[in-house]
Amino acid sequence: MMRSPGRDPAPSDGEEASDSTPLLQGAWPAEGAPVCCSARYNLAVLAFFGFFVLYALRVNLSVALVDMVDSNTTSADNVTSKECAEHSAPVKILRSQTGKRYQWDAETQGWILGSFFYGYIVTQVPGGYIARKVGGKRLLGFGILGTAVFTLFTPIAADFGVGALVVLRALEGLGEGVTFPAMHAMWSSWAPPLERSKLLSISYAGAQLGTVVSLPLSGIICLYMNWTYVFYLFGNNTDSSYPIKEFGEELEMKSIVGIIWFILWISLVSDTPETHMRISQYEKEYILSSLRNQLSSQKSVPWVPMLKSLPLWAIVVAHFSYNWTFYTLLTLLPTYMKEILRFNIQENGFLSALPYLGCWLCMILSGQAADNLRAKWNVSTVCVRRVFTLIGMIGPAVFLVAAGFIGCDYSLAVAFLTISTALGGFCSSGFSINHLDIAPSYAGILLGITNTFATIPGMAGPVIAKSLTPGNTIAEWQTVFCIAAAINVFGAIFFTLFAKGEVQNWALSDYHGHRN
Repeated sequence: MMRSPGRDPAPSDGEEASDSTPLLQGAWPAEGAPVCCSARYNLAVLAFFGFFVLYALRVNLSVALVDMVDSNTTSADNVTSKECAEHSAPVKILRSQTGKRYQWDAETQGWILGSFFYGYIVTQVPGGYIARKVGGKRLLGFGILGTAVFTLFTPIAADFGVGALVVLRALEGLGEGVTFPAMHAMWSSWAPPLERSKLLSISYAGAQLGTVVSLPLSGIICLYMNWTYVFYLFGNNTDSSYPIKEFGEELEMKSIVGIIWFILWISLVSDTPETHMRISQYEKEYILSSLRNQLSSQKSVPWVPMLKSLPLWAIVVAHFSYNWTFYTLLTLLPTYMKEILRFNIQENGFLSALPYLGCWLCMILSGQAADNLRAKWNVSTVCVRRVFTLIGMIGPAVFLVAAGFIGCDYSLAVAFLTISTALGGFCSSGFSINHLDIAPSYAGILLGITNTFATIPGMAGPVIAKSLTPGNTIAEWQTVFCIAAAINVFGAIFFTLFAKGEVQNWALSDYHGHRN
């Protein structure tokens, strides 16, 4: 049975005392609005492909950097570990040697990998604020398009020098920084409370699948061609060898897909159900009815009570902690595979992608499970968010530490790293969606705030990890993994203690007046 309509009396001090706010209002049951061909699920699918493109562009540098750096520089400054034997005999493959190599030491590589986040952190809160004022549709669409355009210039910037490459990556971050707050702002108007986990997990799972495809594809391109083709989306084939022709065509198709996505997004998506041209009247009424008592009509943003809200800071701490592990692995896992486990570049891409395939699966499954627990089993929202956050943060911490202490057991190392990242997918139905639970009207702004703090690990994590692993020994990487695990555990505990599942009073229209 679902909860019955009707709100509980509001407690004082702007916090809700229980987790019993009705998730649906009026006579529009969850099963009454069809899923097939619905506008809200079409939005989720289009968002899925948008984030797929975004992350496919975002992570390719992590693999390409391994091939961009002169091996003599790497050997002199960041020695490949000799503790583990070569995993496999060298494979003799005819490969292009035309890619330019750069004399970048470990510290420089860390700054390059972290530079994306210098721009990314700047546009988080402004992105959420603008999306609330003018809508997130165009903001998200042009953010992804801008990131794609800047990616094309990566090889040119690398030739100009480290400074130019750092600036370019920061510009990519500026464009991408608005995307997640804009998407959250759109879901505040589109996602019925009992479908939030499903809809958001579908849309954001595209980021994981984009990583799954981009990492191995980038590795293969580096192997058969050279690293510049990872960034050039249009094939300009100067070599008549079979691999270059084949991948030139594949990259051209990738570009076409990105353009088609942008056209479909601008043409088919609307900021709100009210402005959608093809939504059925029944679905529109269902969505609006389910959100009627959760949204605020205030034009001004309640910044002071918002920033004083402990449930918001619970999300901040959890988001920061989770991202410390996520970004460290996202940027450095290819390096770990090569320098410690000693896989060749082709194996590197495929094995680096395995954890994100697991994360994608866990995101999809957890979204279904979370909403079923709330709708069919009447489990409170706050309980679901806490349990899924604990699974998605404690589990990865345990397996991450285990991966650092199993030595050179290649199979177990890959398995533990895969399980660690995969379990993190449960957080998509935990703290990641909690912004919409506590303040749906300001979800984009809240995500901008939490993601601002959560971007710091992307800036600092790779630099710190590189500085802690100058000799690329197993012991050094154990330290990196243990630090990330400890931060994860702290974030999970903090969120469990202070998270809420109710719309907070400051996020409602009548916060400063009388309630009905």
